[in-house]
Amino acid sequence: MPGAINALKGGLIVSCQALENEPLHSSMIMGRMAYAAVLGGAKGIRANSFEDIVEIKKVVGVPVFGIVKRGYKDSDIYITPTMREIDELVAAKTDIISLDATNRIRPGNKTLEAFVSEIRAKYRNITLMADISIYEEGIHAYDMGFDMVSTTLSGYTPYSPQFETPDFKLIERLSKRLPIPVVAEGRIWVREEAVKAFDSGAYAVVVGTAITRPMEITRRFVKAIESAEK
Repeated sequence: MPGAINALKGGLIVSCQALENEPLHSSMIMGRMAYAAVLGGAKGIRANSFEDIVEIKKVVGVPVFGIVKRGYKDSDIYITPTMREIDELVAAKTDIISLDATNRIRPGNKTLEAFVSEIRAKYRNITLMADISIYEEGIHAYDMGFDMVSTTLSGYTPYSPQFETPDFKLIERLSKRLPIPVVAEGRIWVREEAVKAFDSGAYAVVVGTAITRPMEITRRFVKAIESAEK
């Protein structure tokens, strides 16, 4: 198992991302956010875009999970959807590359199998993590040779369970079935949910919005207050 993966066992991975329409959208800010997370004990960082990853890797020494979010008109997939994004992540010296590994068709009418074969042919030794939404996709990702599986997209495909809480059942099923690390990600808002994810068998846990997106955190407080006043 690659050293970057070993370093993550039992640890917290903090997702430091801000989209273009968000106030914190800045590679410098994401770099400082990642640095703060590592000072707090994070064992890994998940980041979006070539620029953010390059900046983050200047200031932290922990493994960085890289993605590039980019939309294409002919596909619903936007997390590292094509070789263009893979090339950018390799150029940024990303430690672990994450990509949408759901069973949906990719841009250019390309299947996941064809895409993974293309990646492995060009970059034989990179470490890949599959972002999946249901159990069957996790099994399929392992069969295709992914190094890790993450529950990132549970609830974000129309055919996966639409929970407001983390998909603990999916974490547990995959952790029991797969010999590769299963990373818990998605809708983890409080410490107790992170602990429960580990109790469910997770190798590592990703928390993003609850730590690094103050606009969304504020909205949740405001919504709760307004609901209580009605």
